[in-house]
Amino acid sequence: MALETAESLGTGTGVVRTGGALLKLLHMRFGSLLLFGVIFLAASLALRTALLVSSFGEMGEVGAVGLLKVYGMGLVFDLGTYFCCMLPTAVYLLLMPDRIFRWKPTRYLGLVLYFAGVFLVLFDVAAEWLFWQEFGTRFNFIAIDYLVYTEELIGNAAESYPVKTILGVLLVCATALVLLTRRPFLRSYESSSTLRQRLAAGLVYALLACATLLVVRPGWAKVTENHYANELARNGLYSLVSAVWENSIDYPGLYRTEDRTRVFGHLRQLLAGPNSRFVSEDPFDITRHVEYPGPEKRHNVVIVTVESLDAVFLGALGSNRRLTPNLDELAGQGLLFRRLYATGNRTVRGLEAIAASLPPTPGTSVIKRPNCGGLFTAGQLFRGKGYDAKFLYGGNGYFDNMNAFFGGNGFEVVDWSTLTPAEITFRNVWGVCDGDLFSRVLVECDKSFAAGRPFFSMVMTTSNHQPYTYPQKVDTLSGSNRKGAVKYTDYAIGEFIRQAKDKPWFADTLFVVIADHCANSAGKVDVPVAKYHIPLIIYGPGIVAAGQCDTLCSQMDLVPTLLGLLNMSYTSKFFGRDVLHDPPGRALLGTYQLLGLVEKDSLTLLGPNREAAAWQVNGLAAQTPGALSADRLFDTITYYQAASDLLEHGLYSAP
Repeated sequence: MALETAESLGTGTGVVRTGGALLKLLHMRFGSLLLFGVIFLAASLALRTALLVSSFGEMGEVGAVGLLKVYGMGLVFDLGTYFCCMLPTAVYLLLMPDRIFRWKPTRYLGLVLYFAGVFLVLFDVAAEWLFWQEFGTRFNFIAIDYLVYTEELIGNAAESYPVKTILGVLLVCATALVLLTRRPFLRSYESSSTLRQRLAAGLVYALLACATLLVVRPGWAKVTENHYANELARNGLYSLVSAVWENSIDYPGLYRTEDRTRVFGHLRQLLAGPNSRFVSEDPFDITRHVEYPGPEKRHNVVIVTVESLDAVFLGALGSNRRLTPNLDELAGQGLLFRRLYATGNRTVRGLEAIAASLPPTPGTSVIKRPNCGGLFTAGQLFRGKGYDAKFLYGGNGYFDNMNAFFGGNGFEVVDWSTLTPAEITFRNVWGVCDGDLFSRVLVECDKSFAAGRPFFSMVMTTSNHQPYTYPQKVDTLSGSNRKGAVKYTDYAIGEFIRQAKDKPWFADTLFVVIADHCANSAGKVDVPVAKYHIPLIIYGPGIVAAGQCDTLCSQMDLVPTLLGLLNMSYTSKFFGRDVLHDPPGRALLGTYQLLGLVEKDSLTLLGPNREAAAWQVNGLAAQTPGALSADRLFDTITYYQAASDLLEHGLYSAP
C-alpha cells in the first residue's frame, strides 16, 4: 500500500511524500480500512506479548532468536488474518459509488460498524487470554466444540468470570479508541475517486487474502521445539478457522502409511494374546475369540469416569495436596494402576477409548462423527451377556453427541434431563452436581437388581469442571475453584461408596474410578506424556485383591481388563488388552492431529504432512528429542492406520 500513488487511491494529489505517507493514506477511500488494520495489528501484538509474559517460565530455552521467529511469524499470521477478514469490506469500498459513499448517513453507518469491529477485536483479545489461561493454546478444536454448544459456552462464561465487568471494560476501551480515531476515519469518507482509481487498492487486498488462503499453512507456526512459542506464533482467529477446516482429517492423505496387507498382518501380531484366537484367516479381520478357563463371574460393573481427575491430585500417586482422602482410601483397598494414560485431552476421547477400546484417530472423536452407532462397544458386549448397560451423565446428553453415540451402541442413556426436580439439589451450566448424579446411579442399580439383571454402568461426572461450582460439602474457602472441585468430587465418590455398601448388590459389584483426561494438557512440547497420566482404581472387596499394577497401559485397556477379572469369554474387536493377564506395555495418546505411541521410555509421534518424530520419556520428567526407531514407527503407523481404515470402511461394527 505504501508504494501506491495517491491518485490510484482516488485523491489525485500526486505521489505520496514519504513524511506524510501514512496520514495521507488514512485520508483516502481505503483509509478507514488501514486505520482498523493498525488497531488490529497493535491488539494482536499486545496480546502476543501479554501471553508471552504470562508463560515466560515455560519458554526458558527458546532464546532471543526463537522470540524473533515468534514475532516474525506472528506478524505473517496477523497480516494474513487481517487481509482475509477485511476482503469483504475492501470489495465494498471498491464498488461503492462516490455519491453514496460520501453521503452523510453512509459515513455514520460506517462509524457504527467501525466501533463494532474495534469492540470485536478487543473481545477476541479477552477471549484468547482466558482460553490460554485454561488450555495453554490459541483457539483450537476445543474452541470449536464450545462454539457449537452456545448454551454451555455462555453459561460457563457467566459462571466462571465477571462477564458484565469484562464487557463493560471492553465497551469503554472500544469507545475510547473510536473517539480518538474518529476524525481520520470520517476524513476517509470525504475523499473522491473513480472505480479505476480504487482498483489497485482492491486488488492488493484480494491478492494478499488469496495468498494467505492458498499459501500460508498452520504448520508455519512451528518455529521452535517449544509448544508455547509455537502457539504464540499463531493468530487465534486463523487457528480457529483452521480448526473448523480440519474437523475431518483424512488419514491416508496426510499421515505416513504402509502397505495395507502388511499393516493388518502386523496388527494381528500386536493384538494376539495367550487367551485369544482369531476367528478367521482373513488378514483384514481382527475379530478374536477371547476365552478364560472356568465359569464366568457375572458381577456388576460401575465405571465412574471423573472429569479432569489428574493423577497429580491423588495422594496415592504421590501428591501432597491432601485433596482426595476418599480416593486414596479406595486405592489402598483396591487395585491401583500407577502407569495408565488417557488417550486424549477431551472428555469424548476418554469415553471413546473406554467404551469402544479404540485409539484416538485423527480429527474429531468417533463419538461426534456422523453414523456413530452400531460399533463394537462394551455396551453391545455386556448387553449381549444379559446385562443392563447404561450411560449415566451429569450433564445433557446432547452435548458432544453423547446421546447418539451411547444410545446407538447398546447403552440406555440417563442424563440430567431425566432427573425430577426433587432429585436436583445443585446444578450449574454443565449439569447436576456429582452427588445428585450418584444418587441417581444408586436408583438405577437398584432397578436392575430388583429385575434380577446384572448391570454395567458407565458414569460421567461434571463437577470438576470450570466454573468449579459445587455444593458446600467440603472444607474449602470458595465454591468456585479447582482445588475445591476436586475435594468435592472426592467427597461425592466417598459418599457414593458408603451408600452402596448398604445395598444388597454391593458385595457382587466391581467399582471403577478413572479419569476422562488430565486437568491441563499444555506443556513445553506438543504432546507432554506427563499431562496424560491419570488414575485408575478397581475396587471390589472379595472380588479384587488390594494391590498395585505398574504396567504401562491405556484407557482402552480398561474394559478388556475388567472382562478378564470377570473370567468372561467373548468375541472381541477391541484394540485394548487385558493388562493383568496379557500386559500390553504401551499407551496410545494424542491430540486431534498428533498421534502418539508410548513404549518403554520413548514416544513416537505421527503428524500431518507425513511427519514423524521421537521423544525420550524419563518417567514423568521432561521429554527430550530422541532417535526415530523403525520398529516403533511401524508399530505406531499400524495402530493408527488400521484403526482409521476399520472406521472408514465400517469394519469396526458390532456383530
